[in-house]
Amino acid sequence: MMNMIWLFLILVSFVCAIFTGHMEQLSQAVMEGANSGVTLVLTTAGVMCLWTGLMKIADSGGLTKRLAHLFSPILHRLFPDYPPDSPAIGAISLNVTANLLGLGNAATPFGLSAMREMQKARPDPHAKTANDSMVRFVVLNTASIQLIPTFLGAIRMQYGSSAPFGMLPAVWITSFSALVVGIAGAYLFRGKKDGERLQ
Repeated sequence: MMNMIWLFLILVSFVCAIFTGHMEQLSQAVMEGANSGVTLVLTTAGVMCLWTGLMKIADSGGLTKRLAHLFSPILHRLFPDYPPDSPAIGAISLNVTANLLGLGNAATPFGLSAMREMQKARPDPHAKTANDSMVRFVVLNTASIQLIPTFLGAIRMQYGSSAPFGMLPAVWITSFSALVVGIAGAYLFRGKKDGERLQ
């Protein structure tokens, strides 16, 4: 579907440029956009590599258990089916930490790992539908609170913002509001329990 939408937009732009006599401007915009896209990718890739590497080092150094202990009061209420020292809670803790730092792409591997561990811990590891804990985790990952939106700050800096982190209050308010509404919705529309507390 998205491919069809993009194709439609490109064709409309091309047709409009022909009928308005702006083919030269269209060609210039395409070249400038491609150049800007490559520059942006390289800039953000450096930031992502740095923070992903640091998170991996922190995980190898035992930070997972410390974070799980730090977040255990909150995570225990959100994910009561998993013991505090379970691999699922450890991966969830790293995902939450990466999201707090605004590293959405760096948080993705931890999120995938958490989902795998949650699937393994289910009474039926071959179940094809998500349980309530998985749904809450997806909401937590998607509508996460970002204390330091590193990725967004890097993009704003790339495009010459004089205050790349000037949007912090707005990010805090919107991300906290989205998280509260998302978690409330997950509890409101939750299904049947997927088994007793996992040992």
